Amino acid sequence: MKLPFRRKGARPARPAPTSIALTQTFNRRSFVLGAVQGGVGILLATRMGYLAVAENEKYRLASESNRVNLTLIPPRRGWVLDRNGAPLASNRADFRVDLVPDRLVDPKATIAELAQLLELSPTAIQDLTDKLEKAHGFQPVEVASGLDWDKFAAVSVRLPDLPGVVPQRGFSRFYPTGAAVGHLIGYVGTVSAEEYERERNPLLITPGFKIGKDGIEKQFEARLRGIPGARRAEVTAGGRVVKDLDTREDVPGKSVQLTIDGPLQHYAARRLGIESGSVVVIDCLTGDLLCAASMPSFDPNSFSDGIGRIEWKMLSDDDHVPLRNKVLRGLYPPGSTVKPMVALSFLEAGLDPHAAVNCAGGLRVGNRVFHCWNHRGHGSTDMAKGIYQSCDVYFYHFAQQIGMDKIAAMARRLGLGHEFPLPVAGQSYGTVPDPAWKQRKYDQPWAIYDTVNATIGQGYMLVNPLQQAVMASRIASGNALMPRLLLDRRPPQIQSLGIPQDHLDFVHAAMSEVVNGRGTAGKARLPVPDVLLAGKTGTAQVVGLNIGNGKGGLWKHRDHGHFICFAPFDKPRYACAVVIEHGGGSGAAYPVARDVMTFLFDPAKAMEVLEGYEKGWGGNIEQRMGAKYAAAEAKYGTSAPRPVESQIESAVNPVGNVVQEPRTAETAAASPAPEPVAVAAPAEPQPAPVPAIVLPSPVPAGGPN
Repeated sequence: MKLPFRRKGARPARPAPTSIALTQTFNRRSFVLGAVQGGVGILLATRMGYLAVAENEKYRLASESNRVNLTLIPPRRGWVLDRNGAPLASNRADFRVDLVPDRLVDPKATIAELAQLLELSPTAIQDLTDKLEKAHGFQPVEVASGLDWDKFAAVSVRLPDLPGVVPQRGFSRFYPTGAAVGHLIGYVGTVSAEEYERERNPLLITPGFKIGKDGIEKQFEARLRGIPGARRAEVTAGGRVVKDLDTREDVPGKSVQLTIDGPLQHYAARRLGIESGSVVVIDCLTGDLLCAASMPSFDPNSFSDGIGRIEWKMLSDDDHVPLRNKVLRGLYPPGSTVKPMVALSFLEAGLDPHAAVNCAGGLRVGNRVFHCWNHRGHGSTDMAKGIYQSCDVYFYHFAQQIGMDKIAAMARRLGLGHEFPLPVAGQSYGTVPDPAWKQRKYDQPWAIYDTVNATIGQGYMLVNPLQQAVMASRIASGNALMPRLLLDRRPPQIQSLGIPQDHLDFVHAAMSEVVNGRGTAGKARLPVPDVLLAGKTGTAQVVGLNIGNGKGGLWKHRDHGHFICFAPFDKPRYACAVVIEHGGGSGAAYPVARDVMTFLFDPAKAMEVLEGYEKGWGGNIEQRMGAKYAAAEAKYGTSAPRPVESQIESAVNPVGNVVQEPRTAETAAASPAPEPVAVAAPAEPQPAPVPAIVLPSPVPAGGPN
């Protein structure tokens, strides 16, 4: 048989598979496929078993969450109370509406609908738009609060058509006396992105929840916050509530009780009126702060809702700086209010209080004449007359003999230049200058004109109103009183300053003469029988005499007015310091101190005087702020600049201590401005004349000079 032709190198043809081979191949492939299917089945069964057993709780909860909605209930903040238990910051029941930005579908349409339902003004609509633009997805934005039931219900029934709208019934922060406690208590506000990132607490992004932003509200946030509650409700797939299941109530925060006397704080804030200034009152027995009023201020009720364009424009443009806490952060040359302190340093250094100098209106030091405020002169002047007539020449003369080191030591002993351990932030503690300080600060030696400046409270000397009140309380009591803001019923452990009592008695008598005898503040006399006020006036020059005389002209060119005092003169119980910025001199300060101290002894008489003032001022604090807001809204409307959160917080709550010292060295003594300048006041009954007080003769600590 002839074989088929086969090319060289070609593969031999594969024989056709037999049926047995095909069967074996099929069986092998079936086995592999079956094994794979079985393995997959086992894996699925294992996974199903794992999900059904091990993961049962997880998916049961997930399934339940589709049916049940769990929401946190913001806790009610603890109250801030005054020393008598009356609320300075409390909570009130509130109907409110919030927006959650990441749930909004059509923000413009939603805002338009809410504007119609809630009758929002164009300015309020613009403020709401601004807040939404800068809000993060998790951050609720308040639309309106304090709603009546009809408006709240109108929004509630339209919720299916308003995704992202959250109506709530809860509690909002309320400050009964408004701006009177703005700087003291602070305010609350919604949580910022930075604050959430630091804490990562779900409560912080709960609609309606707010935290402390300034003052006591911020310092005691952990204590005031409380523990949130929770509410479980059955809902549909669209989120509509079918029924409430159960509720766990919130635990309110703990209260904070302050040493502040609420009615006194409110009165002092109102009595400051249209002036820019501060009032501080201290209990001379304990150091308790009874009043720390700074005006003008902001209303924490409106600040807590988120400040709008108009209010920001109104506050930021005000040259009286309503966002600054003047009690803690205002620094001023103290003027002649330091003279009782300087007199105590003279006595301790051994100066005879009867040693006198002739005041002819000025004193030549080197090649220059330094003038007294009374250019006609005071004649022969000893220490007592130097205090009650505020003679500058007396202090110019003897300060050169005693030296600045001893004066500065007494100033610090009485509280000037100190930061006090209070639950507050940002104390500006000023400057008590001495030769070592100037050498360190400016690399320059101390000069005689530096002593001349400092001894009348000018030049480098800077203090805040709290320090002045502490100085007054320590002069009054002779003790190293420390101001306290948290109420503690236990009497504090107080140490004596070590100042001889006869030195204190001498200065007390001279300060009483300032008010009740031959001094510069006769109109500060209290209209209260058998209660004598002792005090000291002070006028701090703001600009040189080449710019203005400090009494008129531009407001910012007028002198600051100071007054420190205590009462009763013979048994001091209360000490007070008043500072009026650009008031034109001490004549603007001591009437305020007189009325505030009167309130402590006869509230009805003090209120009668205040009501007379407020008629001429255009109403009380709330009425004047309302009128100012209306004028700003009519002028600016929605064109007012948008408030910037960082600017607001830096203005209200500056970080750290704000220490303001002169940038350049002083080269000459300031010319003191006239002291005894009175301001017009409503007619009021005058007390009977008080006979002149006989001044005691102290024994100098170091013997005759």
